[in-house]
Amino acid sequence: MGIDHGRFRATVSCGRGPCRRAGSRKLRECPARHSDLAPRPREAVGHSPHPVGRQLDAAISPLVQLAQKQGIAVLVEGDARLARTVKADGMHIPASNDPLSAFEEAREILGARAIVGVDAGRSRHDAMSLGEAGADYIGFGLPARAKQTAADVDDDKAFRLDLVQWWSEIFEIPCVAFDIDKTDDAAELADARADFVAVRLPASIDAADAERWLQGFNGALAATTAA
Repeated sequence: MGIDHGRFRATVSCGRGPCRRAGSRKLRECPARHSDLAPRPREAVGHSPHPVGRQLDAAISPLVQLAQKQGIAVLVEGDARLARTVKADGMHIPASNDPLSAFEEAREILGARAIVGVDAGRSRHDAMSLGEAGADYIGFGLPARAKQTAADVDDDKAFRLDLVQWWSEIFEIPCVAFDIDKTDDAAELADARADFVAVRLPASIDAADAERWLQGFNGALAATTAA
């Protein structure tokens, strides 16, 4: 069964420690500092058709264990029961029309000890409601569009940057900037006080290239922190 590395995200810390601000206790105590992986449960493993049920559990569990042995926290995206089954550190909830209900359901399944973070989309109201409900981090990404121009991408990135700046200036809960594909974007969001940036590994990348690729982001963020 093959692994599509392009379906994984690496989440890179922007601060000098676990977080620049006080933020979530669970994130501050998490052993992972530089590369937290968030596999998408039904897309991270194999090709079409995707594995399901026990086949999916068996495929993901070794990856979870491998990452955790390296001190990396593993979050499963969009599937709380799978996160519980494979003993992941928690769950990432993608943007949706009702993220608060999704968060409450995930928290009920996973319990208080698990990391549960949410992409709040483009809504300040949802972000604040999730923070009040106890989300361990608030994420801001780029909207999915069937068709988009270069101008659309620029506008969406500018809006994401504005949300990160707004959140980081006011709230203590850690902020994660999603959908990063360039080191310049990562550095700009770190300057805006994002605590973490979530970047998706390029498709078909091998282990050696993935390490060098991730080091490029670490280097860009380290330069931002030192500035």
